[in-house]
Amino acid sequence: MTIAARAGSSSEPDSALVERILAGDPFAFERMMRRHNRRLFRVARSILRDDAEAEDAVQDSYIEAHRALRGFRGESRLSTWLTRIVVNRALAQRRARHPGEHTETDPDTLVDSGNAETLQTPETQAMRAELRRIIEASIDHLPEAHRTVFMLRAVEGLSVDETAAALGISAGNTKVRFLRARAHLRETLGQHIGTLLEDVFSFDGERCDRIVAHVCARLGLTLSAPPTLPAQDAPPLSHRH
Repeated sequence: MTIAARAGSSSEPDSALVERILAGDPFAFERMMRRHNRRLFRVARSILRDDAEAEDAVQDSYIEAHRALRGFRGESRLSTWLTRIVVNRALAQRRARHPGEHTETDPDTLVDSGNAETLQTPETQAMRAELRRIIEASIDHLPEAHRTVFMLRAVEGLSVDETAAALGISAGNTKVRFLRARAHLRETLGQHIGTLLEDVFSFDGERCDRIVAHVCARLGLTLSAPPTLPAQDAPPLSHRH
């Protein structure tokens, strides 16, 4: 069953969701994963620059979050708490897998909307695919600190304060890094990026289902009768497994 059939309600508050998870409700944990999968994958992907490694980081982060959830006091949003876990996990994973590679460990919109109603012909679809590839490659070449800020601000739509809280840096540093990322991308991509941000490192039902299934299997959670609620996260890069 795909993400459209199994994702959770976006209206359930974090506190209620956490209470249900701590009470042993496996569907509540599944709902939490589906609610946050896309953002967490994009953040991990922005650090690791590899789809498979990003999925591994997200899965490991959910295992860590499940173990640490009783310590979540609601002092920040659940999404911020989870993002911090993923950032730390992705940085640690990158250091472990690429020990000789320099990593920036200090964790201290582009607007040109264009015409959203462009006729979708095979030619325009191929052009969009190629432009998306160029954008993704350009984002991958941003300095790590700028890249993750850009993904959270421009692609995920977080505010300056939310991004700063998620990464553990100041609002001032967040603004500077975002401006530098925008300047670099604007120089390399011109005005194309504004209309294509929705497709960058996008996230589909198959990837979401795979992450949920792997994490549930590792935690021994049984989902025998999944709910049928509308999806919150949707639409991906193809995976290379």
